[in-house]
Amino acid sequence: MVVHGDGDGEQRIKRAGMKYLHLIWKNAMRNKIRSVLTILSLAISLFLLTTILAFWTTLNRTPDSLDAQLRLVVRHAVSLANMLPMSYQQEIEKIPGVKQVVPLQWFGGVYIDEKNFFAQFATEPDKIFEMYSEYQIPPDQLESFIKDRTGVVVGKTLADRFNWKVGDRITLIGRIFPVNMELTIRGIYTAPTREDASAVFFSREYWNEAMGRPNVIGTFAVKAKSIEDIPRIIDAIDARFQNSIAQTKTETEKAFQLSFVSMLGNVKLLIASVNVVVLFAILLVVANTMAIAMRERTREVAILKTVGFRRKTLLLLLISESLLICFLGWVLGCLGAWLIWSSVDLTDIGGGFLSQLYVTPSILGSGLIVAFLLGLFSAGIPVWHASQITVAQALRQL
Repeated sequence: MVVHGDGDGEQRIKRAGMKYLHLIWKNAMRNKIRSVLTILSLAISLFLLTTILAFWTTLNRTPDSLDAQLRLVVRHAVSLANMLPMSYQQEIEKIPGVKQVVPLQWFGGVYIDEKNFFAQFATEPDKIFEMYSEYQIPPDQLESFIKDRTGVVVGKTLADRFNWKVGDRITLIGRIFPVNMELTIRGIYTAPTREDASAVFFSREYWNEAMGRPNVIGTFAVKAKSIEDIPRIIDAIDARFQNSIAQTKTETEKAFQLSFVSMLGNVKLLIASVNVVVLFAILLVVANTMAIAMRERTREVAILKTVGFRRKTLLLLLISESLLICFLGWVLGCLGAWLIWSSVDLTDIGGGFLSQLYVTPSILGSGLIVAFLLGLFSAGIPVWHASQITVAQALRQL
């Protein structure tokens, strides 16, 4: 009999819970136009918030592979526009802790049209895939690339974008340098991310010959033997060329990439400021709308008290309505942003440096906290006030 009684109690609790959920939904959607507009306004603000956080998270994402954490970039101390002598490669290789050195020259050309811009590097074909071990290419294609002076390997993202196949001929039209690279695709490589697979690599010797053999390079990629060696290598390289005509600046690969972001300077601050102002304004409107909706329920609170609802139950019901609306706004705004940015390819817009925005679980959690706090504070004060007044006081406010 006790077990049967417990079962009946559980059933009564479930029925009461379903009844309250139905009541919360009906009350939250009683004014459908206002509720829908409130949800959409909140969704827009949370979408903006999620996008901003995803943008900064993507730019500051820590490399997943160990090799990426071991890589350094050596460039001219003054500017990337200044070149370094190729003879520096042998000097850097002698520094203790250095495992490998590969020259990398940014070409900066275009393919057919100005809008077809992507990362292009002149390098040493036999070493580049040892330096970037996370990039994968079939061995026969790599061998063909090494043997062909005018060969090029392209990322899978670019191959899909332009329908390139092994054996196709492509021309990169020089914009920084007064030469065009006539190249034959000898391989297609894959990479962990779409932006990593949005580059092409061709022979530095071919570029050097086309330029009249200046024997200079823009940057050197350096791989350390261990993470502990990195600080010593950075200091040793810059000290080695401190008194030369071409002083160097050595930094981690991640710091080098972030230096391009820092070039945006005040533009980055401006975008963030505008988005924050828009977000704050929309949140104020949403909070005010929800607070007005709660204050309009004063008479209903009095009636519910009259028919026997307790104060705690009323507080829970009314705040739950606000939280439900905010939760729906979070679903549309934050989860919508996650679906959009995980499926939309931004390669064309980002020039191969940014193919997608990463909406992480922590970003979704932050959006949920914002939605919860908004629902709690926008409804909390009017609901608390409504629950405290007597039935007679509530009816006199009509």
